[in-house]
Amino acid sequence: MTTIAVNGPSPYEVVIDHDLNAGIAKHAKATGADKVMVVHQPAIAEPAAELAEQLRAEGLYVVVEEVPDAEAGKQVETPIRLWDRLGEENFSRTDAIVGLGGGAVTDMAGFVAATWMRGIKVIQVPTTLLAMVDAAVGGKTGINTSAGKNLVGAFHEPSAVFIDLQRLRTLPAQEIVAGSAEIIKTGFILDPVIIERYEQDPAACIDPEGFLPELIARSVAVKAKVVGEDLKEAGLRETLNYGHTFGHAVELRENYRWRHGNAVAVGMMFIAQLSYAQGLIDADVVALHERILRNIGLPTTYEPGHFDELYQAMTRDKKNRHGNLRFVALTGVGNTTRLEGPSVENLRAAYDVISS
Repeated sequence: MTTIAVNGPSPYEVVIDHDLNAGIAKHAKATGADKVMVVHQPAIAEPAAELAEQLRAEGLYVVVEEVPDAEAGKQVETPIRLWDRLGEENFSRTDAIVGLGGGAVTDMAGFVAATWMRGIKVIQVPTTLLAMVDAAVGGKTGINTSAGKNLVGAFHEPSAVFIDLQRLRTLPAQEIVAGSAEIIKTGFILDPVIIERYEQDPAACIDPEGFLPELIARSVAVKAKVVGEDLKEAGLRETLNYGHTFGHAVELRENYRWRHGNAVAVGMMFIAQLSYAQGLIDADVVALHERILRNIGLPTTYEPGHFDELYQAMTRDKKNRHGNLRFVALTGVGNTTRLEGPSVENLRAAYDVISS
């Protein structure tokens, strides 16, 4: 078992191990909850039922709620339905929600917990690699609107996060590849050892029996360090958005049909090219991005002809200030800076390179 402490206003632990249902149930009971709502996606109805049975064995009253898969579950209709159910079941401020699923579920379940009675406990149980290393850790919650992704949300730290490595064995290979983009991101911004592992043996990095468990722990440790120092994204936490400004624009243009990790991978290539043009990094660092991403099957290009639409989406990014686009950029592997107000011409030039 690996346990990583996340410090901050409401400290909690991330537990990484196998077969964690009993531990999840004991933790839920220890929080003082009498009732627990388990929120899950359709594909994991059976694991949700198994977890609910374990929770009931601890003497808890359990409500199980299925929500639409992926980003469809983050539309405003979903939290409205869950709020209504919480009211019907008389959930109080001492009760809890368990978010069991991918990043869309942990985002949305956390948002419902943050807003019900102005905040009840949420226990995050991510079942995808992306959720394990990104969405479930850090207390960011949110839903989507037509204006963009996660523009409506709240900071609401979980009472605990449980990462069950057993679930990696049931994930499709493409889900592991896509989720790896967020691991690679944490390597580029803070932990060069992660980048070394992907250079050393790309296949082992997407193998649940290879480097992947170590990479998950390293990536979570990066996020724990960052959010422990800056929960509400006043400064340092923005570094976790490396590759996300352009990536979120791609997701919006694709109506969220692209996997988040794939969009972030292209976003990292975009900011690498922009940073190179601005003199922040050399060509070797750009080539390193492309090599690592391609070697595990992540995309490094986007189709041409859509700059204006993508640019408009980037102007709505949450990091922007006073009308200026702001990007997290690198000055080298493990070192970040902020690139503020690049010209439209430079942005277009970076796009032209990755879409050529």
